[in-house]
Order: sequence, then structure tokens, then C-alpha cells
Amino acid sequence: MSTTIKLGQLAEFLGATLCGSAEKEITGLATLQEAGPAQLSFLANPQYRKYLVDCHAGAVLLKAGDAQEYVGDALVVPDPYLAYARISHLFDPKPKAPAGVHPTAVIADDAVVDALASIGPFVVIESGARIAAGVTLGAHCFIGARSSIGEGGWLAPRVTLYHDVHIGKRVVIQSGAVLGGEGFGFANEKGVWQKIAQIGGVTLGDDVEIGVNTAIDRGALADTLIGNGVKLDNQIQIAHNVQIGDHTAMAACVGISGSTKIGKHCMLAGGVGLVGHIEVCDNVFLTGMTMVTHSITEPGAYSSGTAMQPAAEWRKSAARIRQLDDIARRLKHLEKRVGEVTPNGKASSEG
Repeated sequence: MSTTIKLGQLAEFLGATLCGSAEKEITGLATLQEAGPAQLSFLANPQYRKYLVDCHAGAVLLKAGDAQEYVGDALVVPDPYLAYARISHLFDPKPKAPAGVHPTAVIADDAVVDALASIGPFVVIESGARIAAGVTLGAHCFIGARSSIGEGGWLAPRVTLYHDVHIGKRVVIQSGAVLGGEGFGFANEKGVWQKIAQIGGVTLGDDVEIGVNTAIDRGALADTLIGNGVKLDNQIQIAHNVQIGDHTAMAACVGISGSTKIGKHCMLAGGVGLVGHIEVCDNVFLTGMTMVTHSITEPGAYSSGTAMQPAAEWRKSAARIRQLDDIARRLKHLEKRVGEVTPNGKASSEG
């Protein structure tokens, strides 16, 4: 199903300055290189400015400085990428499920499902669960006992919420995600692992988004806590009793060990790992593949590991890394010797 919106309407929607025809019809979005005369594009990265000259888009989202040099129609905004994000929802082809309960759904007698919710095929909703107005549950979703979903939530097919999982309003959860699985808790008794019951739950704030196949474990005692506006990519592992502050974002394959606390407005790039029982303060950026082994108390960017280099150079570097301990011992020995033969342990400047 196609969407057609006039350029003037888009300008009004964004509060943008219109340069061109308000009556021009826009039917979709595309990149600067691929956009056609009925599509809207945007310039957010200066590296793509070179494509403006040959752009065939019906209109382009531009900053004021770029608009002065562009001869085509434009919507002038302070932040083209943010404007694109807002407009993208107007052209989103994702189907909207109608309210109602599919006849194959299995719903416990004491579960509360609002009449304006959409319950898809083969959904299971257990005893005491509560589903608010405007919630969409895709096919084969499982909602465990006493769990709840706030207004406007959208769960793709095959999302699993174990018992006592509580999520706020307007939460989006993609397929394969599992919330409330048992945390990895065991006590060792003479070499044999004894399981610890995970009796906490999971609590999510409002406007959280969770990617495909991401897992958030339930707490061992208290709940695992995910703050408002948190964005989680695909295949992330969040262990029991982790706490994540409001508006923190994580890219794919992040792994967070148990009882770690992460502050607000943090960004974790792909493959970041954190050990358990540490704290990361607000406004921290962790670059890709960083391994965090201790608490971070100062905002800023942090990295670990080594960047890619040609294999032959890397092998030489790796060999030197293996020698560092021996070099450190030899250096310490030399410093001690120098201290023994110079006054006050300082090398003489006389020569």
C-alpha cells in the first residue's frame, strides 16, 4: 500500500522551511544516489554532499548551508537525519493489525486483555497477565503468568515473556527476543553445581526497543531493570539483576554480566563485554569490542583491544606482547641497579 504526501504537508509536519512547490507529491524515501522524482532524500553526512549535484530526488532534507547551493526542491531543517527519522514513520509499510483476538489464541480466564488490543494467531496468555489498549501481539507470542504490557506495545511474532515480566508503554520487541529467562546462577558444592532459583522478574520502562534474539534474564532476587527509552540491538545478552539507565543504546552482540549497573545516555558499540558487579556512570561511550573489567566513574569514550592491521604486522605485535612481562622484569632490575650506583637513586648528569 503506497503513501502519497504533498511536500507542503511534510514541511508543516516538520516545521521546516519549504524551498519549492508545496503541491509536489512525495511517495517514498530513498538515498541521494537512488532517489527518483517522487521520492524524498536527505543529506546528513558531509561525505555524501558530492551526490547532490546529480541527485534526481523530488526533494531533499537539507541544512540551511547546503540548501543555498542546491537548485532542486528542499525542506530546510536544523538536523536532516532527525527529520528523516520522523518522516520515515509516515511511509512505513509495516502492516497494522486490527483489534481483536484471533480464534486460535489461548487466553487464561483471569487474564485481562483490553478490547483495543490485537492478539494474533496461536498467542498464549497465561493466568493473571494484563494486556493494555493498543498492544499488538504477533503470531506465537507467549505472555507468562502475571506479566503485563503497557499501552501501545508492539511484539513481533515469536516473542517470549516469562512470568512476572512488566513492560511499559510503547515498547517494541522484535522476533525471538526472550525476557525473563532464568539467570545463570549456580553455587558450587565440591565440584558440583547447585542451581539457584531466580525469583526476581524483569521490569522495562516506556519507549524501550529490543532487537531480534536478544535475551534479558530475570533477577535472582530483585528485578532486572531497563530504563525509559533504552534501545537494544539484535543478539544482546543482559544477565540477571543488571540495571540500565534511561536512553542508553547498545549495538549488536553486547554481553553484560550479572548485577552490573549502566548509567543514563550511554552508548555501547557492537561486541562490547562487561564483567559483573561493576558500575558505569552516565554519558559513557564504549567503542566496538571493548572489554570492561572495572567500574567507570568519569563520562567519556573508552576503548580496549587493538585495531585491525595486516596479519604479518599483527603477528610481530603479538610476539612483542608476549615478551612484555619479561621486559618489565628486566627493566625493573635495571632500575634497581641504577639506583644502587648513583647518588640518591638518580642517574648522574656529569659525564
